[in-house]
Amino acid sequence: MDKFLKTLIFLFLLSSQSFFAQQISNTAQEIERQKADLETQKSLKENYKKLDDKLDQLQKEKKELEAKKKNLTKVENNLKSTKDKIEKLEIVNQKIENKITTSSISEEEIQKQRIKTKENEVNIQKLKLTQITQEKELEKAMSAI
Repeated sequence: MDKFLKTLIFLFLLSSQSFFAQQISNTAQEIERQKADLETQKSLKENYKKLDDKLDQLQKEKKELEAKKKNLTKVENNLKSTKDKIEKLEIVNQKIENKITTSSISEEEIQKQRIKTKENEVNIQKLKLTQITQEKELEKAMSAI
């Protein structure tokens, strides 16, 4: 009986060691799984931060582009306005010249009209200089985009 009891105790010890070994193995697997989960979470946080940074950068670039586009529109409108002013002054001068050549008006009135056309010519030249400057601004605005 003594031998039987020793064998039984021996078997019990072997099975308990196997049980403990299995528990330790399960615990080690659980720890490995937790480490992997932590690494995954860390990686996700880094990726989200990179995405947020990229979104911020894109938002800034979008605002800059919108500002450049707005500036381009403003420059185009200014240039169009200047061209319209030049055209109107040239039309006014043509009308004055027609009036001088076709009407019988006094010499004094002719002189007044010629002075007016000269003033208009000076304004046209000023506007043409402005137009050149605006065209340069337009080229600059277009190249900025």
